[in-house]
Amino acid sequence: MTDAVVEMAPATRERHSGRKAASIVPEQNVVGNALVFVIAIMTFLSCLTLGAVTLVRDTASVWENQISREATIQIKPLDGLDMEAALKTAARIATGFKGVTGTRIIDRDATARLLEPWLGSGLNIDELPVPRLVIVTIDEKSPPDFAAMRAGLTPELPTASLDDHRTWVDRLVAMARTTVTIGVAVLILMLSATVLSVVFATRGAMAGNGHIIEVLHFIGAEAGFIASEFRKHFLFTGMKGAVAGGIAAVITFIAFSFWSAMNIATPQADQATALFGNFAIGAAGYVGVALIVLLIAAMTAATSHVTVVTYLSDLDTRNPDGG
Repeated sequence: MTDAVVEMAPATRERHSGRKAASIVPEQNVVGNALVFVIAIMTFLSCLTLGAVTLVRDTASVWENQISREATIQIKPLDGLDMEAALKTAARIATGFKGVTGTRIIDRDATARLLEPWLGSGLNIDELPVPRLVIVTIDEKSPPDFAAMRAGLTPELPTASLDDHRTWVDRLVAMARTTVTIGVAVLILMLSATVLSVVFATRGAMAGNGHIIEVLHFIGAEAGFIASEFRKHFLFTGMKGAVAGGIAAVITFIAFSFWSAMNIATPQADQATALFGNFAIGAAGYVGVALIVLLIAAMTAATSHVTVVTYLSDLDTRNPDGG
């Protein structure tokens, strides 16, 4: 490069800096609807994934807490067995153990309601070999010795069995952890797809303006200056699409929560609430949505910057003399 060209480089950079958006990164090539829609869709799906993971984690935590607070004594009917007396005996034995905070006998009407979905209404449970239950409330911080409790029940009530729900808790925790792991993996894949989309978009923008970029670079414009132009445009693009996707995700969560509240007494809503709670992701979930929006916008800008710098480095390698 000649001295005259070198002297002209600063002035050239100044002229281009005054109208850099139009000359280096044309508006129609970068802030296009296609890329904005891609980023919005990826952000929307990422936020939905985060919200689903949050719902599963919170619901599993509620289930675990509820299960760990209770144990169940089941007494099977037997000829000659006074069931009501047996229930009171089981409650008395359980209350005598340290760590038990209370007991509750499930009466006939409550037992009939539990069986109603399967056997219909109007049941006379005295005519059926239906086990009866005693709910034992336990201290989570200092649970009782369940083995000793089983040993205490057996001599007086041979048909009684104690279920501390440990198996269900272990399965629930394993299911929740697996779901969270899958959700995080899906989230990483979506973010990776967003990065690749930005790389292709940046390459496309540079290919359409390669002659401008090469001239600017070879007359003295630094790689950081050119990359900053792309970074600013892609930051705006990423923020535009990410905010749109984040808002759509928030609206979806609010709609599901509203639907759950409006249909709280229906069987469908009861089943959905049992599985996913009230569809409210809470403050932590909304903070997570905001963080994903910022993360995707930042990743979009950073990816475009790295892509441009890499491209110019390759250009210097192919043309070491600047010719």
